[in-house]
Amino acid sequence: MMNPAALTAFAMIAFAVMGARAAEVLEPNDYRLEDYRAPTPATLRGARVVGTPEAEKIWRSRTASFIDVLPRPPRPRSLPEGTLWHDKPRADIPDSIWLPDTGYGKLAPSMADYFAKGLEKATHGDHTRLIVLYCLTDCWMSWNAAKRALSLGYSNVAWYREGTDGWLAAGLPLKDATPEPRPAE
Repeated sequence: MMNPAALTAFAMIAFAVMGARAAEVLEPNDYRLEDYRAPTPATLRGARVVGTPEAEKIWRSRTASFIDVLPRPPRPRSLPEGTLWHDKPRADIPDSIWLPDTGYGKLAPSMADYFAKGLEKATHGDHTRLIVLYCLTDCWMSWNAAKRALSLGYSNVAWYREGTDGWLAAGLPLKDATPEPRPAE
């Protein structure tokens, strides 16, 4: 296991590289539809982009709703009947709402509705409340989700590019997550 100083140095180098690569990535006009784990742009028109220090400050102030959009791995279809399946654990920023699978570029109507209802729940219907959307570093899922929140009329959207990778590297707490329940389809 790395000592804390080495972990901090590693994280600083990784985020410097990430920042240099982000400067090279242009912001698309529409949603990202593939290669979701790739360098992301440094911007998102209409949203505020926050780094770990600002995300932590917002989180500690309790002035925002944090939304995790990391996908949830599905149960493999090839598993024999009766095989026990355990979901891969997800640790996210405490007090977040996890809306898995809502960061894809195209959403089925039921997933788009699930996302919209999840945002309504997280903000108590206040479209001016600050929302912070995230997943992992170099993950277009949170970029897409933040862009989608803007299209739904949310006016105070922050995109936390570093996600739980940056949060963990800063030594901040994570909590085991449970996805927001989906309505029966």
